Amino acid sequence: MGRLCGIARRSAKRAAMETLTTAEISSVSGVADDFRGRPGKRQVTVISKQAWQAACRDLGTELPWTTRRANLFVEEMELPRRTGDVLQIGDVELRVTMEVDPCPRMDEQHEGLRKALSPEWRGGVACTVLHGGTVAIGDAVRLRADD
Repeated sequence: MGRLCGIARRSAKRAAMETLTTAEISSVSGVADDFRGRPGKRQVTVISKQAWQAACRDLGTELPWTTRRANLFVEEMELPRRTGDVLQIGDVELRVTMEVDPCPRMDEQHEGLRKALSPEWRGGVACTVLHGGTVAIGDAVRLRADD
């Protein structure tokens, strides 16, 4: 079991990430007021602290996790490297739909970041919301295999 250690959203394409301590997540809007939250395969994005730290080690620098531009940051667990699994955070259930392939925007954030995030699903996972609710920093995160 892991723990939610970060929540972020952005209001528009290329907007700065806004960090939160709590957020509403729904099947209609993903993380409330997030630019990409509409229904679809990339409704909510999740990255693990371990993957982020590995990418930073490869770069030889420490960067804030929000540089990745993901919605949720989890620690003390590995994210699945397959689609179909379900992440449960409190009452919220997120189905993993795909690996988040790092885009050229990552190199705009920090040179070499795209390559550092490429191996072993380090860029995180994209999810669709199965069941919404409120999440907060410190919430337990658990992985359920596809039913």
